[in-house]
Amino acid sequence: MKSIYKNNIKGLLKVSLVSFVLATTVSSCSKDFLNLRPELNIPEDNMFDTPERILTHVNGLYASAKDGRLMAGRYYIYNDIRAEEFINRTNNGVTGLAVYNHTNDATTTQVNNFWIQAYMTINRVNKFLEDFDQHPGVVSTELEANYRGEAKFVRAWMYYALVHMFARPYVLDNGASPGLPLRLKAETNTENNSLPRSTVAEVYAQILTDLDEAEASLPADYANNPTLRTTRAHKNTAIALKTRVYLAMGNFAKVIEEGNKMVSASAPFSAPSGVSHALQANVQSVFVTPYTTTENILSMPFADTNAPGTQNQMGYYYNTVPNGNVEYYLNGSTADNAIKGIYTDPQWSSTDARKTLLTADYTTGGNTVRILTKWTGVSPFLDWIPVIRYAEVLLNLAEAEAEVGDQARALALVNAVHTRSDAANPLVASGKADLIEKILKERRIELLGEGFRAPDIMRRGQAILSYGAGGPIGTSSSSYIFPIPVGEQQTNPGL
Repeated sequence: MKSIYKNNIKGLLKVSLVSFVLATTVSSCSKDFLNLRPELNIPEDNMFDTPERILTHVNGLYASAKDGRLMAGRYYIYNDIRAEEFINRTNNGVTGLAVYNHTNDATTTQVNNFWIQAYMTINRVNKFLEDFDQHPGVVSTELEANYRGEAKFVRAWMYYALVHMFARPYVLDNGASPGLPLRLKAETNTENNSLPRSTVAEVYAQILTDLDEAEASLPADYANNPTLRTTRAHKNTAIALKTRVYLAMGNFAKVIEEGNKMVSASAPFSAPSGVSHALQANVQSVFVTPYTTTENILSMPFADTNAPGTQNQMGYYYNTVPNGNVEYYLNGSTADNAIKGIYTDPQWSSTDARKTLLTADYTTGGNTVRILTKWTGVSPFLDWIPVIRYAEVLLNLAEAEAEVGDQARALALVNAVHTRSDAANPLVASGKADLIEKILKERRIELLGEGFRAPDIMRRGQAILSYGAGGPIGTSSSSYIFPIPVGEQQTNPGL
């Protein structure tokens, strides 16, 4: 399979149904599943003939997204190291050095792998939806809707990850720029290789269609099962991702509309329906076992049988104890850096719990710097990765309210996040511009290392201030977005 996808990215030529069965995840009652002997000789026509096999397909969608080249680490790392928050320590070409330096091109292996795995996941969704249509009545109507909603959520999630990395921001021209080849049917041969890029606006429209349909058909909860409601999509998961997507489009009114579905009108903020999402009293609890707090809306789970893989793991990149490699440390932790990260900004006080609990000293080359310690697991680094947190939703809503809505509520929302970790220093804003600046800084502090920095810069139409590149990367620069991989260029004449 690997050679097929390497040589024919569209390839996704034939999604092996056996790989669906073998795909593993802890996103369901899957400890038993992980210990089962795989059924290797199931005829294709029988792959959807039992509820258990259908659930295995659904779990396989998440497992594909959770691949080491994609959502097991690389996605978040690439989006942070492109900007100014981290400094590379190791000069290791395998761990994102070209992305950090903004020298990655259409042949860069790690970026190509990201594209391939994302489209492979999309194709698995498309194949699942088509095959599921051909096997009605195997599960209940309720479960049918549930599974379709999960599949559409995963597809929307993948297209969002791709469009903001490989296409120009929506806000620059209202989405008129070339976006992505929008593949919505299963590719089982090369007949549909030639597919033009849809516009950015068309890609976002499809993302929102999938998320709206997912919200309508997903369950409100998973019978109060903390693991399932953290690792599989439910209604609030789709709503939360919509707040992120609308924020990327600069559609602040829609951020407020969606955000209000899962954020109460006033503090203490919590979700009024579905899973009872709320901030945790201690931010550190989000990053430690059991990883299933009400703040964790969606997380990528790992276990001994499905670890992130070598040099993909968050703890390996950022931490040192006991066997991380500190590929990147925090910028701004030494006085001579001309391009400052958020670490030394006055808004992030020395007594803030996010600084005292989630960063630490590290000595390298005779200098003591600070490193990010959100992920503390030992090899094989099984820390769950938060994909969507309630803190992000509150900050999304705060920014939208500050832009076009209730500024008092915006301040209350951002302070809910800020004072959770720094109660002695609540934020005060002198006006709209100051409020927005403080909210954007709060995002940099709260979501540090979770893959938000480059997208947050780009969705506001700004240059990327890059430590690796030594200065700003303007919106017209060829390295502002990732290039379409060479394999796609060679096999898709429609581009």
